[in-house]
Amino acid sequence: MRLIIEENPKEIGKKVAQIIAEKINSADKFVLGLPTGSTPLPIYQELINLVQQKKVSFQNVTTFNMDEYIGLDKNHPQSYYQFMWQNFFQHIDIPKENFYLLDGVTENFQKEAEDYEKKIIDHGGINLFLGGIGSDGHIAFNEPFSSLNSRTRVENLNRETIVANSRFFNGNEEEVPTQALTVGVQTIMDAKEVFIVATGESKARAIQQCIEAPISHSCTASTLQMHENAYFFCDEAAIGELKVSTYRYFKGMTKF
Repeated sequence: MRLIIEENPKEIGKKVAQIIAEKINSADKFVLGLPTGSTPLPIYQELINLVQQKKVSFQNVTTFNMDEYIGLDKNHPQSYYQFMWQNFFQHIDIPKENFYLLDGVTENFQKEAEDYEKKIIDHGGINLFLGGIGSDGHIAFNEPFSSLNSRTRVENLNRETIVANSRFFNGNEEEVPTQALTVGVQTIMDAKEVFIVATGESKARAIQQCIEAPISHSCTASTLQMHENAYFFCDEAAIGELKVSTYRYFKGMTKF
């Protein structure tokens, strides 16, 4: 596990986008796991810039998103399909058949979850999973006390997640779905590389738990301590609760 510290979200966006572009350019095909939310937006914007500058192409890239709300179809303005389309996919050259998202209104959620896992395997697995982290340390919608061996499935969202996501629903908690389809902790762990991005003071406790505390299913992102190619990209605000010695150790590593 490695921690990369940048000054602000904009600098993180540039660094992470450049690394992803280099990895895509060096491969014949590339499979990328993607998140939603406000945290990855600077990364997506920088990748859009790189595509428009013809410094990278998504023609041979396949993507799998982390999760989707149950009860929202892909045309709902707050569905993660719409988020990805509006903020990323429509601005790059990825073929429509190359991006996969879970179906929040399917008639058989178990089959949807099993088929999603199979599609990932059929594409050779995830080369790089990009993700954010919740203030309670969850990754994707793997809420605290999720199994660390979990796979794609239906997950009940806890109160903290619903409150946090209500900002996307005009601040109305009653409009936030209470369940989601999500990739599992083990689905993420199976990726060859995992990049977790955390910015802002609200993520400081979660980052401290992930990096300095023991592995625990109460903080599902802490499992990444066991991943041989896991990287946390954080701004100065997000590492505010780390020990000084931990900060200095990682800050002293100047190369990615």
